[in-house]
Amino acid sequence: MDDRIRLNYTNVLNNRVEQHGVKLAEIKKLSKKFKEIHRKIEEDTRSGKLGFRKLPYNTKLVPEILSLAERYRYKYNNFVVIGIGGSALGNIAIQQALHHSCWNMLSKEERKGWLRLFVLDNVDPVFIKDILDIIDVRETVFNIISKAGTTAECLANFFVLLKELKKCYKKEDLDKFKQHIIITTGPEKGFLRELVNKEGYTSFVIEDNVVGRFSVLSPVGLVSAAFTGVDIKMLLRGAREIDTLCSKNDSLFNNIAGMYAVLQYLLYQKGKHISVMLPYSNNLYYLADWFRQLWAESLGKKYNLNNQIVNVGPTPIKALGVTDQHSQLQLYIEGPYDKVVTFLSLEKYSVKVDIPLFYDHYLGGKTLNQLIKAEEEATRLALTKNLRPNLTISIPEISPYYLGQLFQFFELAAAYAGELFEINPFDQPGVVLGKELTYALMARPGYEKQKNIIEREIEKMKFSKYIV
Repeated sequence: MDDRIRLNYTNVLNNRVEQHGVKLAEIKKLSKKFKEIHRKIEEDTRSGKLGFRKLPYNTKLVPEILSLAERYRYKYNNFVVIGIGGSALGNIAIQQALHHSCWNMLSKEERKGWLRLFVLDNVDPVFIKDILDIIDVRETVFNIISKAGTTAECLANFFVLLKELKKCYKKEDLDKFKQHIIITTGPEKGFLRELVNKEGYTSFVIEDNVVGRFSVLSPVGLVSAAFTGVDIKMLLRGAREIDTLCSKNDSLFNNIAGMYAVLQYLLYQKGKHISVMLPYSNNLYYLADWFRQLWAESLGKKYNLNNQIVNVGPTPIKALGVTDQHSQLQLYIEGPYDKVVTFLSLEKYSVKVDIPLFYDHYLGGKTLNQLIKAEEEATRLALTKNLRPNLTISIPEISPYYLGQLFQFFELAAAYAGELFEINPFDQPGVVLGKELTYALMARPGYEKQKNIIEREIEKMKFSKYIV
Protein backbone atom coordinates (compact mmCIF):
# COMPACT_ATOMS: atom_id res chain seq x y z
CA MET A 1 0.00 0.00 0.00
CA ASP A 2 1.29 3.47 -0.95
CA ASP A 3 -1.23 5.48 1.08
CA ARG A 4 -0.39 6.55 4.58
CA ILE A 5 -1.33 9.13 7.14
CA ARG A 6 -0.16 12.69 6.44
CA LEU A 7 0.72 15.66 8.62
CA ASN A 8 -0.32 19.18 7.54
CA TYR A 9 1.42 21.84 9.63
CA THR A 10 0.46 24.91 7.59
CA ASN A 11 -1.59 26.38 10.44
CA VAL A 12 1.19 26.42 13.00
CA LEU A 13 3.45 28.62 10.90
CA ASN A 14 3.83 32.28 11.77
CA ASN A 15 2.53 33.46 8.39
CA ARG A 16 -0.83 31.93 9.46
CA VAL A 17 -1.04 32.51 13.22
CA GLU A 18 1.49 35.36 13.52
CA GLN A 19 3.48 35.57 16.77
CA HIS A 20 1.79 32.43 18.11
CA GLY A 21 3.26 30.31 15.33
CA VAL A 22 6.57 28.77 14.37
CA LYS A 23 8.97 30.26 11.83
CA LEU A 24 10.29 28.01 9.09
CA ALA A 25 13.74 29.21 10.10
CA GLU A 26 13.18 27.80 13.59
CA ILE A 27 12.27 24.42 12.14
CA LYS A 28 15.30 24.44 9.86
CA LYS A 29 17.51 25.41 12.80
CA LEU A 30 16.45 22.21 14.58
CA SER A 31 17.09 20.05 11.49
CA LYS A 32 20.72 19.45 12.45
CA LYS A 33 19.80 18.57 16.02
CA PHE A 34 17.13 16.21 14.72
CA LYS A 35 19.73 14.31 12.71
CA GLU A 36 21.60 13.70 15.97
CA ILE A 37 18.38 12.69 17.73
CA HIS A 38 17.47 10.36 14.88
CA ARG A 39 20.89 8.72 15.03
CA LYS A 40 20.60 8.20 18.80
CA ILE A 41 17.09 6.71 18.54
CA GLU A 42 18.27 4.30 15.83
CA GLU A 43 21.33 3.32 17.89
CA ASP A 44 19.16 2.75 20.97
CA THR A 45 16.85 0.61 18.83
CA ARG A 46 19.69 -1.54 17.54
CA SER A 47 21.08 -1.97 21.06
CA GLY A 48 17.70 -3.25 22.27
CA LYS A 49 16.82 -0.32 24.54
CA LEU A 50 13.68 0.66 22.65
CA GLY A 51 11.61 -2.49 22.57
CA PHE A 52 8.56 -0.79 21.05
CA ARG A 53 10.45 -0.32 17.78
CA LYS A 54 10.70 -4.11 17.32
CA LEU A 55 7.04 -4.88 17.97
CA PRO A 56 5.72 -4.28 14.42
CA TYR A 57 8.27 -6.81 13.13
CA ASN A 58 7.42 -9.56 15.64
CA THR A 59 5.30 -11.51 13.16
CA LYS A 60 6.28 -14.90 14.65
CA LEU A 61 3.95 -14.18 17.57
CA VAL A 62 0.93 -13.60 15.35
CA PRO A 63 0.13 -17.25 14.44
CA GLU A 64 0.16 -18.25 18.11
CA ILE A 65 -2.31 -15.50 19.02
CA LEU A 66 -4.56 -16.15 16.04
CA SER A 67 -4.61 -19.90 16.68
CA LEU A 68 -5.69 -19.35 20.29
CA ALA A 69 -8.36 -16.84 19.28
CA GLU A 70 -9.76 -19.20 16.65
CA ARG A 71 -9.95 -22.10 19.15
CA TYR A 72 -11.83 -19.94 21.65
CA ARG A 73 -13.99 -18.14 19.08
CA TYR A 74 -17.14 -20.23 19.41
CA LYS A 75 -16.39 -21.70 22.83
CA TYR A 76 -16.79 -18.41 24.74
CA ASN A 77 -18.80 -15.22 24.40
CA ASN A 78 -16.88 -12.59 26.37
CA PHE A 79 -13.29 -11.41 26.59
CA VAL A 80 -12.45 -9.44 29.72
CA VAL A 81 -9.20 -7.49 29.96
CA ILE A 82 -8.05 -6.86 33.52
CA GLY A 83 -5.43 -4.13 33.43
CA ILE A 84 -4.87 -0.42 33.93
CA GLY A 85 -3.08 2.39 32.10
CA GLY A 86 -0.89 1.01 29.34
CA SER A 87 -2.40 -2.43 29.93
CA ALA A 88 -5.89 -1.21 29.09
CA LEU A 89 -6.06 2.00 27.03
CA GLY A 90 -4.65 0.50 23.84
CA ASN A 91 -7.14 -2.37 24.01
CA ILE A 92 -10.01 0.09 24.26
CA ALA A 93 -8.64 2.27 21.45
CA ILE A 94 -8.39 -0.69 19.06
CA GLN A 95 -11.86 -1.93 19.95
CA GLN A 96 -13.56 1.45 19.53
CA ALA A 97 -11.71 2.29 16.32
CA LEU A 98 -12.28 -0.90 14.40
CA HIS A 99 -15.62 -2.27 15.53
CA HIS A 100 -19.28 -1.34 15.52
CA SER A 101 -19.92 1.37 18.12
CA CYS A 102 -22.32 -1.01 19.89
CA TRP A 103 -20.23 -4.15 19.37
CA ASN A 104 -21.14 -5.73 22.70
CA MET A 105 -24.85 -5.37 21.92
CA LEU A 106 -24.60 -7.27 18.64
CA SER A 107 -25.58 -10.95 18.52
CA LYS A 108 -22.98 -13.70 18.29
CA GLU A 109 -23.95 -14.18 14.65
CA GLU A 110 -23.61 -10.48 13.89
CA ARG A 111 -20.15 -10.58 15.47
CA LYS A 112 -19.31 -13.62 13.31
CA GLY A 113 -18.52 -15.61 16.42
CA TRP A 114 -16.01 -13.13 17.79
CA LEU A 115 -16.14 -12.21 21.46
CA ARG A 116 -17.54 -9.19 23.24
CA LEU A 117 -14.86 -7.07 24.94
CA PHE A 118 -14.92 -5.58 28.43
CA VAL A 119 -11.94 -3.74 29.92
CA LEU A 120 -11.73 -3.53 33.71
CA ASP A 121 -9.37 -0.59 34.18
CA ASN A 122 -10.50 0.63 37.59
CA VAL A 123 -11.20 -0.77 41.05
CA ASP A 124 -14.46 1.08 41.52
CA PRO A 125 -16.56 -1.60 43.26
CA VAL A 126 -19.76 -0.49 41.53
CA PHE A 127 -18.09 -0.74 38.10
CA ILE A 128 -16.80 -4.27 38.80
CA LYS A 129 -20.15 -5.40 40.19
CA ASP A 130 -21.96 -4.00 37.15
CA ILE A 131 -19.72 -5.99 34.79
CA LEU A 132 -20.30 -9.16 36.79
CA ASP A 133 -24.04 -8.55 36.54
CA ILE A 134 -24.03 -8.71 32.74
CA ILE A 135 -21.48 -11.42 31.93
CA ASP A 136 -21.66 -15.14 32.50
CA VAL A 137 -18.20 -16.01 33.79
CA ARG A 138 -18.59 -19.54 32.39
CA GLU A 139 -18.67 -17.98 28.91
CA THR A 140 -15.77 -15.62 29.53
CA VAL A 141 -12.04 -15.49 28.91
CA PHE A 142 -10.10 -13.32 31.35
CA ASN A 143 -6.86 -11.70 30.19
CA ILE A 144 -4.90 -10.38 33.17
CA ILE A 145 -2.28 -7.86 32.01
CA SER A 146 0.51 -6.42 34.14
CA LYS A 147 4.13 -6.13 33.05
CA ALA A 148 5.43 -6.04 36.62
CA GLY A 149 2.97 -8.71 37.66
CA THR A 150 2.38 -6.89 40.94
CA THR A 151 -0.04 -4.09 39.98
CA ALA A 152 -2.43 -3.81 42.93
CA GLU A 153 -5.50 -2.80 40.92
CA CYS A 154 -4.99 -5.57 38.40
CA LEU A 155 -4.46 -8.28 41.00
CA ALA A 156 -7.41 -7.17 43.13
CA ASN A 157 -9.84 -7.40 40.20
CA PHE A 158 -8.31 -10.71 39.18
CA PHE A 159 -8.87 -12.19 42.64
CA VAL A 160 -12.49 -11.00 42.70
CA LEU A 161 -13.28 -12.50 39.30
CA LEU A 162 -11.32 -15.67 39.99
CA LYS A 163 -13.52 -16.31 43.02
CA GLU A 164 -16.65 -15.95 40.88
CA LEU A 165 -15.22 -18.30 38.27
CA LYS A 166 -14.31 -21.00 40.78
CA LYS A 167 -17.90 -21.03 42.04
CA CYS A 168 -18.94 -22.46 38.67
CA TYR A 169 -16.88 -25.64 39.00
CA LYS A 170 -16.98 -28.62 41.31
CA LYS A 171 -13.82 -29.45 43.22
CA GLU A 172 -12.91 -32.29 40.89
CA ASP A 173 -13.28 -29.95 37.88
CA LEU A 174 -11.43 -26.94 39.28
CA ASP A 175 -8.67 -27.29 36.70
CA LYS A 176 -11.19 -26.43 34.00
CA PHE A 177 -11.37 -22.86 35.19
CA LYS A 178 -7.76 -22.41 34.09
CA GLN A 179 -8.93 -22.56 30.49
CA HIS A 180 -10.67 -19.24 31.08
CA ILE A 181 -7.47 -17.44 32.02
CA ILE A 182 -4.71 -15.85 29.93
CA ILE A 183 -1.95 -13.96 31.72
CA THR A 184 0.18 -11.35 29.96
CA THR A 185 3.14 -10.28 32.09
CA GLY A 186 6.91 -9.93 32.30
CA PRO A 187 9.21 -12.82 31.33
CA GLU A 188 10.66 -13.74 34.70
CA LYS A 189 9.64 -11.76 37.79
CA GLY A 190 6.44 -10.79 39.58
CA PHE A 191 3.48 -12.48 41.21
CA LEU A 192 1.73 -13.22 37.89
CA ARG A 193 4.76 -14.89 36.32
CA GLU A 194 5.18 -17.00 39.46
CA LEU A 195 1.50 -17.92 39.22
CA VAL A 196 1.90 -18.97 35.58
CA ASN A 197 4.87 -21.17 36.48
CA LYS A 198 2.96 -22.70 39.38
CA GLU A 199 -0.52 -23.14 37.89
CA GLY A 200 0.26 -23.54 34.19
CA TYR A 201 -2.01 -20.79 32.86
CA THR A 202 -1.78 -19.81 29.20
CA SER A 203 0.52 -16.79 29.08
CA PHE A 204 2.16 -14.19 26.87
CA VAL A 205 5.30 -12.18 27.57
CA ILE A 206 5.82 -8.43 27.80
CA GLU A 207 9.54 -7.98 27.24
CA ASP A 208 11.54 -5.98 29.77
CA ASN A 209 12.45 -3.32 27.20
CA VAL A 210 8.81 -2.57 26.31
CA VAL A 211 7.30 0.20 28.45
CA GLY A 212 3.60 -0.19 29.27
CA ARG A 213 2.30 2.85 27.39
CA PHE A 214 4.33 1.76 24.33
CA SER A 215 3.02 -1.83 24.45
CA VAL A 216 -0.21 -1.69 22.42
CA LEU A 217 1.38 -3.62 19.51
CA SER A 218 2.68 -6.34 21.85
CA PRO A 219 0.49 -9.16 23.24
CA VAL A 220 -0.93 -6.48 25.55
CA GLY A 221 -3.10 -5.16 22.72
CA LEU A 222 -2.89 -7.88 20.08
CA VAL A 223 -4.52 -10.67 22.10
CA SER A 224 -7.79 -8.88 22.82
CA ALA A 225 -7.80 -7.51 19.26
CA ALA A 226 -7.50 -11.01 17.79
CA PHE A 227 -10.26 -12.37 20.06
CA THR A 228 -12.64 -9.73 18.70
CA GLY A 229 -11.74 -10.46 15.07
CA VAL A 230 -9.34 -7.59 14.33
CA ASP A 231 -6.82 -8.24 11.55
CA ILE A 232 -3.69 -7.94 13.69
CA LYS A 233 -1.45 -8.72 10.70
CA MET A 234 -2.58 -5.50 9.04
CA LEU A 235 -2.27 -3.61 12.33
CA LEU A 236 1.41 -4.55 12.48
CA ARG A 237 1.88 -3.96 8.76
CA GLY A 238 0.67 -0.38 9.12
CA ALA A 239 3.02 0.19 12.04
CA ARG A 240 5.93 -1.15 9.97
CA GLU A 241 5.07 1.31 7.19
CA ILE A 242 5.57 4.32 9.45
CA ASP A 243 8.49 2.82 11.36
CA THR A 244 10.39 2.07 8.14
CA LEU A 245 9.65 5.52 6.73
CA CYS A 246 10.92 7.27 9.85
CA SER A 247 13.88 4.95 10.32
CA LYS A 248 15.16 5.75 6.83
CA ASN A 249 14.70 9.51 7.08
CA ASP A 250 16.99 11.61 9.26
CA SER A 251 15.84 14.61 7.25
CA LEU A 252 13.29 16.37 9.43
CA PHE A 253 11.15 17.47 6.50
CA ASN A 254 10.73 13.84 5.38
CA ASN A 255 10.10 12.34 8.82
CA ILE A 256 6.45 12.65 9.83
CA ALA A 257 6.93 11.66 13.50
CA GLY A 258 10.01 13.84 13.80
CA MET A 259 8.21 16.87 12.40
CA TYR A 260 5.28 16.39 14.79
CA ALA A 261 7.66 16.17 17.75
CA VAL A 262 9.65 19.25 16.67
CA LEU A 263 6.53 21.35 16.16
CA GLN A 264 5.08 20.35 19.53
CA TYR A 265 8.45 21.18 21.14
CA LEU A 266 8.79 24.58 19.45
CA LEU A 267 5.22 25.55 20.29
CA TYR A 268 5.81 24.53 23.91
CA GLN A 269 8.69 27.01 24.01
CA LYS A 270 6.20 29.66 22.86
CA GLY A 271 3.87 28.97 25.78
CA LYS A 272 1.61 26.40 24.10
CA HIS A 273 1.72 24.06 27.09
CA ILE A 274 -1.59 22.33 26.34
CA SER A 275 -1.85 19.80 23.49
CA VAL A 276 -5.43 19.10 22.39
CA MET A 277 -6.20 15.93 20.41
CA LEU A 278 -9.37 16.49 18.37
CA PRO A 279 -10.58 13.52 16.29
CA TYR A 280 -13.50 14.04 13.91
CA SER A 281 -14.69 10.49 14.38
CA ASN A 282 -16.30 8.80 17.36
CA ASN A 283 -14.28 5.70 16.49
CA LEU A 284 -11.03 7.56 17.21
CA TYR A 285 -12.09 9.17 20.50
CA TYR A 286 -10.40 6.50 22.59
CA LEU A 287 -7.25 6.81 20.50
CA ALA A 288 -7.13 10.32 21.98
CA ASP A 289 -7.44 8.68 25.41
CA TRP A 290 -4.48 6.41 24.62
CA PHE A 291 -2.48 9.41 23.31
CA ARG A 292 -3.21 11.28 26.53
CA GLN A 293 -1.36 8.69 28.62
CA LEU A 294 1.47 8.38 26.10
CA TRP A 295 2.11 12.12 26.00
CA ALA A 296 1.59 12.80 29.72
CA GLU A 297 3.66 9.96 31.18
CA SER A 298 6.39 10.19 28.57
CA LEU A 299 6.98 13.94 28.59
CA GLY A 300 5.87 15.15 32.01
CA LYS A 301 9.08 15.05 34.07
CA LYS A 302 10.59 16.83 37.06
CA TYR A 303 14.23 16.14 36.14
CA ASN A 304 16.08 16.33 32.86
CA LEU A 305 18.83 13.95 31.75
CA ASN A 306 21.38 15.98 33.75
CA ASN A 307 19.29 15.51 36.90
CA GLN A 308 18.33 19.18 36.93
CA ILE A 309 14.81 20.17 38.03
CA VAL A 310 12.89 21.33 34.96
CA ASN A 311 9.24 20.38 35.67
CA VAL A 312 8.55 20.12 31.97
CA GLY A 313 5.76 18.57 29.92
CA PRO A 314 2.82 19.51 27.68
CA THR A 315 -0.61 18.72 29.11
CA PRO A 316 -2.62 16.51 26.73
CA ILE A 317 -6.37 17.03 26.48
CA LYS A 318 -8.86 15.00 24.47
CA ALA A 319 -11.85 16.43 22.69
CA LEU A 320 -14.28 15.16 20.04
CA GLY A 321 -15.47 16.86 16.90
CA VAL A 322 -18.25 17.86 16.45
CA THR A 323 -19.40 17.24 20.03
CA ASP A 324 -16.87 19.44 21.81
CA GLN A 325 -17.38 22.40 19.51
CA HIS A 326 -20.36 22.88 21.82
CA SER A 327 -18.38 22.53 25.04
CA GLN A 328 -14.66 23.34 24.69
CA LEU A 329 -14.23 25.34 21.49
CA GLN A 330 -15.20 28.66 23.09
CA LEU A 331 -12.17 28.33 25.38
CA TYR A 332 -9.86 27.28 22.56
CA ILE A 333 -10.81 30.25 20.38
CA GLU A 334 -11.12 33.06 22.94
CA GLY A 335 -9.26 31.78 26.00
CA PRO A 336 -5.52 31.86 26.79
CA TYR A 337 -3.05 31.42 23.95
CA ASP A 338 -1.64 28.28 25.57
CA LYS A 339 -2.86 25.49 23.28
CA VAL A 340 -2.00 23.65 20.09
CA VAL A 341 -4.79 21.58 18.55
CA THR A 342 -4.22 18.40 16.55
CA PHE A 343 -7.09 17.45 14.24
CA LEU A 344 -7.47 13.76 13.42
CA SER A 345 -9.15 14.13 10.06
CA LEU A 346 -10.85 11.16 8.41
CA GLU A 347 -10.88 11.36 4.62
CA LYS A 348 -13.44 8.59 4.10
CA TYR A 349 -16.12 7.39 6.50
CA SER A 350 -17.19 3.76 6.24
CA VAL A 351 -20.82 4.69 5.55
CA LYS A 352 -22.78 7.56 4.00
CA VAL A 353 -25.96 8.82 5.66
CA ASP A 354 -28.33 11.00 3.64
CA ILE A 355 -30.21 13.86 5.25
CA PRO A 356 -33.79 13.61 3.90
CA LEU A 357 -35.61 16.53 2.35
CA PHE A 358 -37.74 18.38 4.91
CA TYR A 359 -39.79 21.25 3.57
CA ASP A 360 -37.20 23.61 2.07
CA HIS A 361 -34.64 23.35 4.85
CA TYR A 362 -31.08 23.91 3.61
CA LEU A 363 -29.83 20.65 5.16
CA GLY A 364 -32.21 18.50 3.13
CA GLY A 365 -30.61 16.57 0.30
CA LYS A 366 -27.15 16.73 1.82
CA THR A 367 -25.37 14.07 3.93
CA LEU A 368 -24.07 13.75 7.48
CA ASN A 369 -20.68 13.15 5.86
CA GLN A 370 -20.81 16.61 4.27
CA LEU A 371 -21.93 18.18 7.53
CA ILE A 372 -19.18 16.73 9.71
CA LYS A 373 -16.51 17.72 7.16
CA ALA A 374 -17.96 21.25 6.96
CA GLU A 375 -17.88 21.47 10.76
CA GLU A 376 -14.27 20.32 10.81
CA GLU A 377 -13.17 22.77 8.11
CA ALA A 378 -15.02 25.61 9.82
CA THR A 379 -13.44 24.84 13.18
CA ARG A 380 -9.97 24.66 11.66
CA LEU A 381 -10.49 28.00 9.93
CA ALA A 382 -11.99 29.63 13.03
CA LEU A 383 -9.00 28.58 15.12
CA THR A 384 -6.56 29.85 12.52
CA LYS A 385 -8.35 33.19 12.09
CA ASN A 386 -8.10 33.64 15.85
CA LEU A 387 -4.34 32.91 15.71
CA ARG A 388 -4.63 29.52 17.40
CA PRO A 389 -1.99 27.06 16.03
CA ASN A 390 -3.39 23.76 14.79
CA LEU A 391 -2.10 20.66 13.01
CA THR A 392 -4.00 18.13 10.93
CA ILE A 393 -3.26 14.43 10.67
CA SER A 394 -5.14 13.08 7.64
CA ILE A 395 -6.22 9.43 7.76
CA PRO A 396 -7.45 7.84 4.49
CA GLU A 397 -9.93 5.61 6.35
CA ILE A 398 -10.26 3.74 9.63
CA SER A 399 -8.75 0.29 9.23
CA PRO A 400 -6.24 -1.89 11.10
CA TYR A 401 -3.56 -0.74 8.64
CA TYR A 402 -3.98 2.96 9.30
CA LEU A 403 -4.56 2.48 13.03
CA GLY A 404 -1.22 0.66 13.20
CA GLN A 405 0.35 3.66 11.47
CA LEU A 406 -1.12 6.02 14.05
CA PHE A 407 0.14 3.98 17.00
CA GLN A 408 3.71 3.83 15.70
CA PHE A 409 3.64 7.47 14.59
CA PHE A 410 2.70 8.78 18.03
CA GLU A 411 5.09 6.45 19.88
CA LEU A 412 8.01 7.54 17.69
CA ALA A 413 6.99 11.18 18.11
CA ALA A 414 7.06 10.72 21.90
CA ALA A 415 10.57 9.22 21.68
CA TYR A 416 11.81 12.11 19.52
CA ALA A 417 10.13 14.68 21.76
CA GLY A 418 11.80 13.20 24.83
CA GLU A 419 15.18 13.85 23.25
CA LEU A 420 14.18 17.41 22.35
CA PHE A 421 13.04 18.13 25.91
CA GLU A 422 16.18 16.33 27.16
CA ILE A 423 14.21 14.05 29.46
CA ASN A 424 13.69 10.28 29.65
CA PRO A 425 10.38 9.49 27.93
CA PHE A 426 10.48 5.85 29.01
CA ASP A 427 10.18 6.12 32.79
CA GLN A 428 7.44 7.39 35.12
CA PRO A 429 9.00 8.10 38.54
CA GLY A 430 6.15 10.42 39.51
CA VAL A 431 3.74 7.49 39.62
CA VAL A 432 5.89 5.43 41.99
CA LEU A 433 5.18 7.43 45.18
CA GLY A 434 1.42 6.99 44.85
CA LYS A 435 1.88 3.25 44.33
CA GLU A 436 4.10 2.94 47.39
CA LEU A 437 1.67 4.89 49.59
CA THR A 438 -1.14 2.61 48.41
CA TYR A 439 0.96 -0.49 49.18
CA ALA A 440 1.52 0.80 52.69
CA LEU A 441 -2.17 1.57 53.32
CA MET A 442 -3.11 -1.91 52.07
CA ALA A 443 -0.57 -3.51 54.45
CA ARG A 444 1.76 -4.95 51.84
CA PRO A 445 4.68 -6.69 53.60
CA GLY A 446 7.73 -4.46 53.82
CA TYR A 447 5.76 -1.22 54.14
CA GLU A 448 4.83 -1.41 57.83
CA LYS A 449 6.73 1.70 58.94
CA GLN A 450 5.33 3.82 56.12
CA LYS A 451 1.81 2.64 56.97
CA ASN A 452 1.88 4.09 60.48
CA ILE A 453 3.29 7.43 59.30
CA ILE A 454 0.82 7.74 56.45
CA GLU A 455 -2.19 6.91 58.62
CA ARG A 456 -1.19 9.64 61.10
CA GLU A 457 -0.86 12.19 58.28
CA ILE A 458 -4.25 11.22 56.83
CA GLU A 459 -5.85 11.50 60.25
CA LYS A 460 -4.50 15.05 60.63
CA MET A 461 -6.05 16.05 57.31
CA LYS A 462 -9.43 14.69 58.39
CA PHE A 463 -9.50 17.10 61.31
CA SER A 464 -8.07 20.09 59.50
CA LYS A 465 -9.64 23.47 60.37
CA TYR A 466 -9.60 24.30 56.66
CA ILE A 467 -12.74 22.34 55.85
CA VAL A 468 -15.97 24.16 55.06
